[in-house]
Parts: sequence; structure tokens; C-alpha cells
Amino acid sequence: MENKYMEKYQLWCEKVTDDDVKADLFDMADNKIAIEDAFYGDLSFGTAGLRGIIGAGTNRMNVYTVAKASQGLADYLIKNFDEPSVVIGYDSRIKSDVFSKVTAGVFAANGVRVHIWPQLMPVPAVSYAIRSLRTSAGVMVTASHNPSKYNGYKVYGADGCQITTDASNNILAEIEKLDIFNDVKACDFDEGLASGIITYIAEEVYTKYVRQVKKQSVLFGEIINKNAAIVYSPLNGAGLEPVTRILRETGFINVHVVKEQELPDGNFPTCPYPNPENSEAMELGIEYARRCNADLFLATDPDCDRVGIAVKYDDYVYVQLTGNQTGLLLLDYICSQRINNGKMPKNPVMIKTIVSTDLSQKIASSYGVTTKNVLTGFKYIGEQIGQLEAKRKARSFIFGFEESYGYLTGSYVRDKDAVNAALLICEMFCYYASRGISLLERLEEIYEEHGYCLETVHSYAFEGAAGFEKMQSIMDSFRQVTRSLGKYKIVSMLDYSTGIDGLPKSDMLKFQLKGGHTVIVRPSGTEPKIKIYITVYGEDRGMAEVETEKIRKELDMLLMD
Repeated sequence: MENKYMEKYQLWCEKVTDDDVKADLFDMADNKIAIEDAFYGDLSFGTAGLRGIIGAGTNRMNVYTVAKASQGLADYLIKNFDEPSVVIGYDSRIKSDVFSKVTAGVFAANGVRVHIWPQLMPVPAVSYAIRSLRTSAGVMVTASHNPSKYNGYKVYGADGCQITTDASNNILAEIEKLDIFNDVKACDFDEGLASGIITYIAEEVYTKYVRQVKKQSVLFGEIINKNAAIVYSPLNGAGLEPVTRILRETGFINVHVVKEQELPDGNFPTCPYPNPENSEAMELGIEYARRCNADLFLATDPDCDRVGIAVKYDDYVYVQLTGNQTGLLLLDYICSQRINNGKMPKNPVMIKTIVSTDLSQKIASSYGVTTKNVLTGFKYIGEQIGQLEAKRKARSFIFGFEESYGYLTGSYVRDKDAVNAALLICEMFCYYASRGISLLERLEEIYEEHGYCLETVHSYAFEGAAGFEKMQSIMDSFRQVTRSLGKYKIVSMLDYSTGIDGLPKSDMLKFQLKGGHTVIVRPSGTEPKIKIYITVYGEDRGMAEVETEKIRKELDMLLMD
């Protein structure tokens, strides 16, 4: 097996011409473990596209693996569309601009027309442009919220939604036919621009996107005080211009940006893990908010599709809300505003992922809103919106969310939109503040009305080839657990790999425990991690935290077994 990795390594040493990749190959020359990790397999392509560590090798993000994926996608598009075309966007990550131009060059060489954003853009702007320009597909070069050593390649269909299983399998089949050095066509980016097969997307498209985001307001003309002190951080990503623009143009005039995290920087020097789910990524912004005496802090991830918030509790304490808590607040606010203003559509629908809080379903039901549960991944929410649109019922969709800080309120895009969410969060905050109510107080009112529930997410990392095998072994072990998780009796276990409730098959398990608590176990689709979602119901937070810790310890024992 070692010889196989070394053969691939030697081939790359002979064939590679890119200076950065050559340097990486040279650096690992005497490190057999590094060579194995870089060449033990091909970088996985799935519904999330590609994602991996930047560097040399078949299991890494580099100009060669990106070009091969682009050639496979081009071949797929040529087979399925008469005049194929794509939208390309990119964020601030290391080599995102390089990879986007490589991608454009491969498409151009294959006769696929390219529309590329001329500057950093958030994920939703790519989804919007696909639909606006009526292209066959789209690519966003980003690794979303992963650490700086990662980059990635998200693929979108003609509907503006990330590809689902069938499309990804067909694209993968095309990719696997290719030799990475001999079968990939290429065109110089500047030559493609000169010939016209590559064009920059016009400012008008961006302006139309911003206009659609503005329409998501649920104030319906009501005037509120928008002078709350707001601190915002794009976490050195793509969110700075669109988020500050949308807030400025909708009347939020007291917005301050965290200076150290303002400008695009793929090294993320002040937040090594640029994910607003993580408290470490929010620390600097909260400190900045404390110095500014701000009322609200919000941060978006590098590709600006996720947003996290912290609200002031007293003069020095800020409380971070979970993705579920923000989702509950937004759902409640949107529903109440629509009903109070006579704007609730006929047969309204809220769509959420299975791992997101079930408490949202109780809230939705109280407002006469139907809940649709889908698999993890916003692409499945986008798919449901598309199905509503096909039935001319797109207006029925009022809200979609996932616990990992992704939200959407309109059908103008088919992916989560942190620009949209930032506007609604600031609007909601000021709406309640105008009535002397804090978001924390409103959240407590929701709990009092519908019951307290604590949802937590726990991640376990497994790096490299050995880690991948370990993750598979752990999932197999969990499937053998039928009677109890440690001391907790299992009432039922759902294995989504078999296909449940008409949903696509997914490597995910849901355990219903005695007492109404639930545990969901699944491998991450974008990182070498197993994620475990624990939901506990209790009389108050203190009791729920104690029970959560007990369950977590039982799970730790199973994982370490």
C-alpha cells in the first residue's frame, strides 16, 4: 500500500508545474505519513462539492484537483444542457481567487459560458445570479466556516440550490473518468475574458439581489427606532460590503465594524476557526461591543451564509445565542408580524432540518404554520422551496433554518443567506427594543409558553486516513446500540441510511430516549468530524444542563470504547 502512495507522489513530482504545489511536494519528500495523508485517496466530491486542506496531493485542494472537478462538471453540463453556462463566485480564503480563475478557464476551454463575480461575494449572491442569469449551474469557491488551511468548491444546479445526491453522483462519475494531468482542458483566464466566453457579472445583478433582501422586512411600513448600537464582524470574509450596505440602506445608522476583522484575509489572524457557532470566533467582537457599549453584536462566516449574535445582558456581559435560539426568535417574530399585519399567506410553511430544534414546530403550529422537516443541509430546504414554486405556492414559504446558524425568509435564493438574516435580526432587535423588551426576555417568554428545551452540538474530530476509518467504525458501533445509550433507555432508533419518511438516504441515526430526550449522530458532510446533537427537555436551563452533561458523558464513553 505504501508503494501505491509513493507512486502517486512520484508521478506528481514529475508532472506538476505549479510552483506552490511543487514546493509542497518538496516539503513532504521525507515524510511518509504526510505523503500517505495527501495521496491515500481522492478528495471526496459530494452534495457539498469539494472541501479539503490546501496543498499538494489527490486528497488536497489545489489547482489540479479543482481543475479536474471543473472538467467533470463541464462534461456533465455539456451532456445535459444545449448551451451550458455557469456562475462563479469566491470568498476571501487563501487561493479562492486563484481557484475561481482556474475553474473559469476549464469551463471556457470546454465551451461553457462563464459569468464570474468581479469581487468577493457571499454565497447567496451566487445562488441569486444563477436564477437571475438563468445559467445551468454555479460554483462558489469557499470552505465556509472551516479553519484557514481549508478551501472548497460548492456546486449549484440551475435552480440556484446546492446539488443533491443524484446530480452529485452523476458529476462524480464524470470526474472519475478523468486523468488529472492528461484529460483536463484549460484556457487562460484573461484570454477567456478577451474572447467573451468569460464575462464579469454586472453591478445591476448585485443591486437586484440587495433589493430582494430589502423586501424580506416584516415591518410592513411600521416605523421603529433603528438607532440601536450594533457591532458587526465579517470575520475577514465576504460579508463586509453586502451586510453594511443592507443595514445602511434600511436605516440602521449606528453600525460599527470590528476593525481587526473588517478586511478580507484568508489567514483569519484573530479567529483561527472563523465560525460564529464558536465562542472563540466571537470573543474579539464581543469585546469590541463592550468597549462601544453596543446593544447587539453579529458576525457572519467567511462566505456570509451563516450569522451568529450576542446580545447585551448588562453593562459588561453579553450572551451568545445558539443557532436554534435565534431561529426560534426569528420564527416567532416573523409569524407574529405577518399575523398582526394581515400578511400571513394561505397555507404557510416553515422548513427546518431534522437536527434543528423541535420546539420550532410547536411555535409554528401555534401560528397555524405547517412544519416540513428535511435532512441536514440547506440544499434540502432549497429543494422544498423549489417544489413549492413549481406548484405556484412559493409565497407559502415564510422561513427556513438550520441549527448551524443558517436562515432564509424568501424564495429569491435557494441557500441560507446571512445578509437577509442580519437585516431581520437587527430589525427584530429594534422592534422589541422599541417596546422595552430584550431578545433574551422574549426568548424566556417563548420558553414559558412552549416549554424549555436545551439543544447542544458536540463535535469529535478524526483527521486523516485512520480518522476516516474510525468514523465509519463508530457509526457502525452506534447502529448496534438498540436498548440503551449508557444508562438511558432507548425508546426508538431511526436509521436514516435506509431512507425514512420519503427522505433521501443519509448516514444519520436518531435515538429517542426515555423522558423525551433525543440524540442524533452523524458524520459531518464538510469536515472530518462526527457531530452529536443532544436535545433535553426540562423545567429550566439548570436542570436541562445537568441532564445534558450526563448524556454527553455516556456518549463520550461509547466514542472512546
